[in-house]
Amino acid sequence: MKKTISICWFRRDLRLADNAALYHALKGGHPVLPLFIFDKNILDKLPEDDARVTFIHQTIEDLKDLLHKQGSDLLVKYGKPEKIWPEILDEYHVTEVYANHDYEPYARERDDNMAEFLTSEKIAFITFKDQVIFEKDEILKADKSPYTVFTPYYKQWQAKLDNFYTKAYPTEKYFKNLLASKNHPLPSLKEMGFEKSSLKFPKIDYKSKLDGYAKERDFPAMDSTTHIGLHLRFGTLSIRKAVRDAIDAKSNVWLSELAWREFYMTILWHFPYSANGSFKKQYDKIKWRNNETEFKAWCEGNTGYPIVDAGMRQLNQTGWMHNRVRMVVASFLTKHLLIDWRWGEAYFAEKLLDYEMASNVGGWQWAAGSGNDAAPYFRVFNPELQTKKFDAKLDYIKKWVPEFGTKKYAQPIVEHTFARERVLKVFKEALA
Repeated sequence: MKKTISICWFRRDLRLADNAALYHALKGGHPVLPLFIFDKNILDKLPEDDARVTFIHQTIEDLKDLLHKQGSDLLVKYGKPEKIWPEILDEYHVTEVYANHDYEPYARERDDNMAEFLTSEKIAFITFKDQVIFEKDEILKADKSPYTVFTPYYKQWQAKLDNFYTKAYPTEKYFKNLLASKNHPLPSLKEMGFEKSSLKFPKIDYKSKLDGYAKERDFPAMDSTTHIGLHLRFGTLSIRKAVRDAIDAKSNVWLSELAWREFYMTILWHFPYSANGSFKKQYDKIKWRNNETEFKAWCEGNTGYPIVDAGMRQLNQTGWMHNRVRMVVASFLTKHLLIDWRWGEAYFAEKLLDYEMASNVGGWQWAAGSGNDAAPYFRVFNPELQTKKFDAKLDYIKKWVPEFGTKKYAQPIVEHTFARERVLKVFKEALA
């Protein structure tokens, strides 16, 4: 006879502590089987050395160890969810499936399809808010339309923020309701067509950075940012804990950065076309040059603009780039080289450990001028001035571009004044 259970389906919430779906599942009345699916719909598009798959695999190993200590285990499957779920239902009598919300286009489509399938099997699919403090329609203007400018959004966000929204879910109180389960095998990276990455993953160790964050975060050589993007992306850190820590440290600037992340998620939710089209639709008329040779030079960090090259090499070698420099390299690609922001967004999507579609698309469209609340199109970052302001001693540049100042270093790919005049002309013609 099949065992009657409920399932908590982990996706981008890879922790047992303070997990909304897990908490509600454990209180639901049936033993809870934790599940994770390595989704071929996503993995098949990734290179075999994708470091994020290594990170997820290591995190899954850690989760399994924690669950073993509770006499339970994580069921791990590799394949397409639409094929795996019928197999699971053959093995178990499932009454409910619990999961946390995801806001990206593929995830929404997957969950809509799963809800339809599970409902047809008379199984409840119950989902919760977990990766943000406020989602979807929780922060709206008086006329019930979504905010498209950050400052008024953030005022509302702050006004609504209280202990109710930041309180942790006490999952550990209910671990006794986990399904006592045998050791489920974990597919190896090799079995899934991946190799183990040599990149280092940042630890969750940000509290010491919060005191100096507001003053030091813009200086890339100082390494004064928190490096928690990866952990928020895959849910190894609870957003509620991060917000509580920001409030406790009185780090308002960091709190606003956490709110920016939610603002971009709200934009993606309400305006899903902006994932691959300009938020301001008239910007789709821009005649990009899209020179592949220049794009390759940008990707490799050989543009002859040292702060741009330092940023791209940092990205290529570590899977991370300083946030101030992200703005500089994005502006350079879209404004100096007149290359479509989608090319840069896709490159970041492939390389960034902390890749988050909403924030990445939002940041790129901000730099290109096509996004909501974006920099005006005539704002063209001057890489030289950015260097003088944020890397005056050239410490960051010398670290990542050791040949800078020698004959081996690349000549500038384009002259700044010429590039600025060219982009203004092209943008004016498109937006006229």
